[in-house]
Amino acid sequence: MRAILDIVLIVLDLYVWLLIASAILSWLIAFNVVNTRNQFVASVAEFLYRITEPVLRPIRNIMPNLGGLDISPIIVILIILFIQRVITLYVYPNVF
Repeated sequence: MRAILDIVLIVLDLYVWLLIASAILSWLIAFNVVNTRNQFVASVAEFLYRITEPVLRPIRNIMPNLGGLDISPIIVILIILFIQRVITLYVYPNVF
């Protein structure tokens, strides 16, 4: 059972890094640092969009409009960190 919890923690960690990469890539695209006509950049952006958007969309629907500021990745990262903390402090020690 601890191996499954370790895998869950690793997947949550990986998802946090994907959220960070998605946010940074969206900034780079918005400021025209990277060219989305490049096939590699477009495929990476599409992958990150498809992997993060199903989690970010419900939070964006709940959040009020803050203009051009999107804090939904920060909220998701905080939720993931809370879940990781609960697993490591309360669930993991009680599993044999």
